[in-house]
Amino acid sequence: MAKGTKAKQEKCMEAALWESANKLRGAVEPSEYKHVVLSLIFLKYASDKFEERKQELIDEGKKAYIDFVDFYTMKSVFYLAPESRWSYIMEQSKQSDIALKIDTALFTIEKNNPSLKGALPDNYYSRLGLDTAKLASLLDEINKIELTKDKEQDVMGRVYEYFLSNFALQEGKGKGEFYTPKCIVNLIAELIEPYKGKIYDPCCGSGGMFVQSMKFIQAHNGNTREVAVFGQESTNTTLKLARMNLAIRGISGNFGTKAVSTFTDDQHKNEKFDYIMANPPFNQKAWRGEDELTDDSRWDGYEVPPTSNANYGWILHMVSHLSQNGVAGFLLANGALSGDGTELAIRKKLIENDLVEAIMILPRNLFYTTDISVTLWIINRNKKARTVMQNGVAKTYRDRTKEVLFVDLRQMGSPYEKKYIELTEDDRKKVAETYHAWQTQEWTDENNIDEYCYSAKFDEIEAKGFSLVPSKYIKFVNRDENIDYDTKMKQLQAELTDLLKQEEESKKDLLQVFKELGYEIKL
Repeated sequence: MAKGTKAKQEKCMEAALWESANKLRGAVEPSEYKHVVLSLIFLKYASDKFEERKQELIDEGKKAYIDFVDFYTMKSVFYLAPESRWSYIMEQSKQSDIALKIDTALFTIEKNNPSLKGALPDNYYSRLGLDTAKLASLLDEINKIELTKDKEQDVMGRVYEYFLSNFALQEGKGKGEFYTPKCIVNLIAELIEPYKGKIYDPCCGSGGMFVQSMKFIQAHNGNTREVAVFGQESTNTTLKLARMNLAIRGISGNFGTKAVSTFTDDQHKNEKFDYIMANPPFNQKAWRGEDELTDDSRWDGYEVPPTSNANYGWILHMVSHLSQNGVAGFLLANGALSGDGTELAIRKKLIENDLVEAIMILPRNLFYTTDISVTLWIINRNKKARTVMQNGVAKTYRDRTKEVLFVDLRQMGSPYEKKYIELTEDDRKKVAETYHAWQTQEWTDENNIDEYCYSAKFDEIEAKGFSLVPSKYIKFVNRDENIDYDTKMKQLQAELTDLLKQEEESKKDLLQVFKELGYEIKL
């Protein structure tokens, strides 16, 4: 019975977050909502994971060990003292000192888990001054959220981006900056296959790229210990979130010494990375001053990226950090595919240097914070024929020099949470299989598929002015060619005449009804 009751109480995350926001209206500023809710989400998530592990131990006949810390940390689960558990917080939720109890719970978790140092708020809820009844009501709403059901979900990042989307866009953050939907991160991971080496995200936001990368490695029976994680984030509160996000999953990450702009203070200046996964802020303006970074070594061999847009600054930054065989998968606004002036000069050089491997245009409505269609770029330092060991299996690549694969995914995706789209597992499998077949097998014109994919040679790209817009290469079927317009217009005219006739008859029926009721109506 209790189990059924719990299931009945559970809400979809978006609905519960909306209700939690309603509980805060008038008590705190909208831009503060996310901070109030996030630490409570963390507290419940950590507790849910703890309770899951505790039940596992009981089911395994190890009840005597349920209070041994090592039996939790060995599974990357935080051991929580009784006063830090969500069940205790809910029991005390109506008490006048509940804010202090929440602060104590968070303090105790951070004190007992060094990986969380500096990630959790200090005495935040006591200073917030929320009415006890309002805070208790908020706890009730969060209690309805199922946080551990979807093992692949980047919960913390998803919550953060939801609040940015709905309540905090006035903070001036870039679109899609903090949380990249897991279906996109999974696709990037399935394409670049980051099994072993150093993974880097120069604008890591909530750390979702790392979370999903580790899930990918585990799903393919890889060893996460063979991967080292590096990241950088410019906003301190977001960096704390990334630390929290990784720590709760037992992932060790190097985020440098502080939160700071990647452009002005590169925290990993001398590092080279095997894999780069990123979702930079789209079309970032004024990212450097006119006289700043003009002789930066990251632009060596290229023109200096324009101050008006950081897109090519991000590209060259990532290129400069790739190892000899390094590969990068990142998102950019579609405008970067065809910009003129300095952007064209840089893009031309990237293509001439044979760094661009694939360009994939994605469907619209994938993000919480923007509905635009964006592009996934794959940059590869080594497109030559070679054989490598990948997760214990030999993989032989063909020579793809002076070739670029274009893929159009805009017809893919399924509705998600009503107004969003997500790439399904089958969608991602199809794209990954196409990309890896292109990398490893002989590719002829017969392999190009209308309205889906096309492998372009350098000469073709040069002839099209070094544009990387997929529709310039992928053939699209003109479905209007075989339409007899006279016949079609007559058909439409007949349908319209019929509709007008039906409307006129409806008016007459309506007038008759009013007449019978004793009213004279003129239409």
